[in-house]
Amino acid sequence: MGSNSNVIELTLVSNAVTEAAYREIMPLFAADWEQKHQQRVVFNQSYGGSATQARAVIEGLPADIVDLALALDVEKIEAAGLIQPGWEDRAPNGAIAHQSVAALVTRDGNPKSVSTWADLAQDDVSVITANPRTSGGARWNFLALWGSITQTGGDQQAALSYVAQVFGNIPILPRDAREATDAFFQQGQGDVLINYENEIILAKLNGQDISYWVPETNISIDNPVAIVDANVDQHGTREVAEAFLQFLFTPVAQREFARFGFRPVDTATQEELADQYPPVSNLFTVKDMGGWNTIQQKFFDEGGIFDQIQSDLTK
Repeated sequence: MGSNSNVIELTLVSNAVTEAAYREIMPLFAADWEQKHQQRVVFNQSYGGSATQARAVIEGLPADIVDLALALDVEKIEAAGLIQPGWEDRAPNGAIAHQSVAALVTRDGNPKSVSTWADLAQDDVSVITANPRTSGGARWNFLALWGSITQTGGDQQAALSYVAQVFGNIPILPRDAREATDAFFQQGQGDVLINYENEIILAKLNGQDISYWVPETNISIDNPVAIVDANVDQHGTREVAEAFLQFLFTPVAQREFARFGFRPVDTATQEELADQYPPVSNLFTVKDMGGWNTIQQKFFDEGGIFDQIQSDLTK
């Protein structure tokens, strides 16, 4: 659809956990754009597991903008020639529009007394998390577990033995974070669910009574946003897509991300809403663990550490 028309369509392809926030952010942006440009913006939206979404875009889903769980997934779209290199530098904050940390959800009254990463390795604790092979969220969970050892002075061997113990306590590996949440709440599986803090805050907003803990050593879950260059040029939507991307970093949009449980990246909004979030004293990043390419190869590629742990468990 050309940009001369009075209605312009934008397609956002995002990971499942952002849906509630975007439903509020989109009308705010549309109103702002219409006021300035006398042009109505209509959004097409697709939400799902991050890796699945990245594949869909590569296979032809006409995304103008992507918001995915991992920089790795954006890089796959870049490798397919749809996103120009250097996308991280074309948006504020290294293209990270919202952040979260990993949290531990327990059963009512926390009968197994779980509040730290170490507690997940206890023999009698059953843990629910999604499969790191298929879920971006589950990769963050895996890295949070590993880093809880290596970022507090433990070596690789200690990390391996700890993470193997935790995975030994995992009865099923659902495909994505949403399915893991359903397994825990709807099907009653597990004593502890590892999940994004934002998902839990959202569930509480929806009236669920949930007890959860945010471990003080934690990983910064950074979800990147990017313009899909080949598509916006084809659709004639570059100008409005870039404006929408920038809008995500404004206090208006940042407050909406925060309202639905994400930790804001805009400094003023962070200060304004600091009381909303449990403090994390030791926050580490993907960079601290060697960056995504190293991490993917080491942990999640075929024959990587995750596969080794799984095959040891099935012996």
